Amino acid sequence: MTNFKNVLVFIASFTIAGFAGIATAKHMSDHNVEERLKPVHSVYVEGDEVPQVANAAPAAAGGGSSETRSGEQIYNTYCMACHTTGAAGAPKIGAAADWEARTANGMEAVYSNAINGLNAMPPKGTCADCSDDEIKATVDYILESN
Repeated sequence: MTNFKNVLVFIASFTIAGFAGIATAKHMSDHNVEERLKPVHSVYVEGDEVPQVANAAPAAAGGGSSETRSGEQIYNTYCMACHTTGAAGAPKIGAAADWEARTANGMEAVYSNAINGLNAMPPKGTCADCSDDEIKATVDYILESN
């Protein structure tokens, strides 16, 4: 029985010392634990004030948000990543051969594909707040650059 008591005393002292070490560990401070437990995102419902996101559309020249952006502005902000490199099969700007099959069906078909999306390209590319007219101006800019 004495050996059993000694074992229990040893385990108890080891456990208490272990907990004391954990309690003083910097990574276990209340602040650090709270930081690690914070949500990584937020969900907003209608009526909530939503903070501005980093990838928001640039303000139109002159500060008025009702002004239409040019095709070049939209291309440089939203389209060039794919249409300069040909990522995911996107036709490249300046490569007329890439656009021949697309324009063979007429400009309305090209506009429709740009507005509604085609293959890997989502509707309106990555410019969800672009108007249909802005998308058409962007298509015109791209085709004029060929």
